[in-house]
Amino acid sequence: MDIFLYIFGGVLILIGLCGCILPILPGPPISFIGLLLLQLSSKHPFTSKYMWLLAVIVVVVTIIDNVIPIFGTKKLGGTKWGTWGATIGLIIGFFFAPYGIIIGPFAGAVIGELLYGKDSKVAFKSGIGSLIGFVCGTGLKLMTSGWITYEFFKALF
Repeated sequence: MDIFLYIFGGVLILIGLCGCILPILPGPPISFIGLLLLQLSSKHPFTSKYMWLLAVIVVVVTIIDNVIPIFGTKKLGGTKWGTWGATIGLIIGFFFAPYGIIIGPFAGAVIGELLYGKDSKVAFKSGIGSLIGFVCGTGLKLMTSGWITYEFFKALF
């Protein structure tokens, strides 16, 4: 049974890392589930206090990741149109990875603001805010899932 938990946990850890970049998968929660599977094995490498702390961190990072791009867009003058444009741009950009994942939210926010009727200067600023928010959120997710990955493989080997 432990072998199954190790393998399935490792697969979830790797999917979680991919989910930090892919807009469809929630990276840190998937990585945490992989670590939780390791915890359910006969090894029990972590204390329950550590696992609860890590669970809280994952929840906070997931919430922040959803708020940062919106905050970045609004902080630099964006509207809901820019936020929706950034989200749609991210999804479309996924199909043109790796550059599309970065350019998509920016272009989407700019197009959304232009469709709303904002002038190009304000639309561009909104796109920059969306891009900064996306990069910050992705970095935060990568750090969290990277730490979970490190803990998983350190405890496994």
